[in-house]
Amino acid sequence: MSSRTQRRRERPIVFIKILMLVVFFGLMVGVGFYSRKHATNVDGFVLGGRSVGPWLTAFAYGTSYFSAVIFVGYAGQFGWRFGLASTWIGLGNAFIGSLMAWVILGRRTRVMTQQLNSATMPEFLGKRYDSHALKIGASAIIFIFLIPYTASLYNGLSRLFGMAFNIDYTVCIILMAVLTGIYVIAGGYMATAINDFIQGIIMIVGIVAVIAAVLKVNGGFMAAYKGLSEVPYEGMNGAFSSFFGPDPFNLLAVVILTSLGTWGLPQMVQKFYAIKSENAISKGTIISTLFAVVVAGGCYFLGGFGRLFSAAIDPAGTGVPAAGYDSVVPTMLEGLTPLLLGVIVILVLSASMSTLSSLVLASSSTLTLDFLKDNIIKDMDEKKQVFVMRVLIVVFILISVIIAIIQYSTTVNFIAQLMGISWGALAGAFLAPFMYGLYMKKATCASAWCSMIFGAGIMVVNMFFKSAFPAWLQSPINCGAFAMLAGLVIVPVVSLVTPKPDRKLVEHAFAAYERKVVVTVRDSLGDSEKG
Repeated sequence: MSSRTQRRRERPIVFIKILMLVVFFGLMVGVGFYSRKHATNVDGFVLGGRSVGPWLTAFAYGTSYFSAVIFVGYAGQFGWRFGLASTWIGLGNAFIGSLMAWVILGRRTRVMTQQLNSATMPEFLGKRYDSHALKIGASAIIFIFLIPYTASLYNGLSRLFGMAFNIDYTVCIILMAVLTGIYVIAGGYMATAINDFIQGIIMIVGIVAVIAAVLKVNGGFMAAYKGLSEVPYEGMNGAFSSFFGPDPFNLLAVVILTSLGTWGLPQMVQKFYAIKSENAISKGTIISTLFAVVVAGGCYFLGGFGRLFSAAIDPAGTGVPAAGYDSVVPTMLEGLTPLLLGVIVILVLSASMSTLSSLVLASSSTLTLDFLKDNIIKDMDEKKQVFVMRVLIVVFILISVIIAIIQYSTTVNFIAQLMGISWGALAGAFLAPFMYGLYMKKATCASAWCSMIFGAGIMVVNMFFKSAFPAWLQSPINCGAFAMLAGLVIVPVVSLVTPKPDRKLVEHAFAAYERKVVVTVRDSLGDSEKG
């Protein structure tokens, strides 16, 4: 076949892929401008007026949770290391990171944040623990550690984008950043939530199609499973097809970090602030869990077959991917049809843009409402606050783009490394103060400070002095999981030995839980069955 004939056959496919991108980007931007009416004040711009329904909230939660970091970075790295057992990570994300998070945090977060009139994580902590300094400290931690997480989103996307469209990495980053910025700046939280729903549908369809295609390449599920069981590991076969894989301890650490960690991530729990009603929480819990089973479970299940492509990924047989862990999933997809590659790019683009929009909105609102307002800039009215948030969205996106481009040419080339550091620091700092703040009246400001300092501090020390830690804590994944679990002990223990919080303040915060509401018999049997 001549090169001219080949190009002629490829033209319709190239046209279809470009058309898919144009439609996708046009839809995202259109939703942004459609949602402008909801973004005229702070409550509308940051929380959508606290009137977001179950489907939008559940998909916003799920798409903020799963991005290119999961699909390319984590699925590739942990699928390679743990085999099919990496699917446990996805199931942990679904049942701990989604189901339990909604059940334990959802209702109480919505009720208490409205009672305290707080729109961000630092504002909630500041009012709940009666400490302006705590609010400033929390906003500083969020500003510092959300940036590397944001930068990590671009890398995985760029690899697939370059494969499918042969577009330069820098152009890919700038394109994604600009388009995400447009719809977030225009429509705020509501635009993000609607686009997250659309992007979530794309992610579900895409991940199912990808799994089916990869298994087909390997002769179907049973043939792929048999092939994986024959891959040797330290003198034995079957490790990568076994129930808990070759390294159960480190697998457990990843499950804890990526599942329990969502309970303390500002951009995740903020979704609960905006949910509309009790009914929306109940429905959202189910929707969010099912979404996570398909997307997270599917991603890690897919990554678990990475060893079947060892000839291309690890040609020297060293046991480590020659081009790094981030190359595992892209290499698995290289043999797929050009059209399916286009679908995959839209999938990962959806995942990345949804998470990016959530992160920059959380960062800009935190810096504006918790740091600049009343501290640096006095007398900020609603209009000025929304304007400053929009400007900061541009700033955050610009910083993350610069970091992503610099990171591409340095030795820090693992997506999972960047995410593990920021995720561990944020969740380690905030999980315990936030959860105990919702449930424990005796939790003190001092205990919140100790948890925040320990969680963020240990990750910083681990970053620069890794060799000083025990071997099992040198990994940022394990260190992040340890920081979260330690915080759950630190807050109650420190609360026992530090001055009790102001009783009136605590009673005011928890009074919202005691407020009586009238419900239908469908929701509660009441006392009619007694006697």
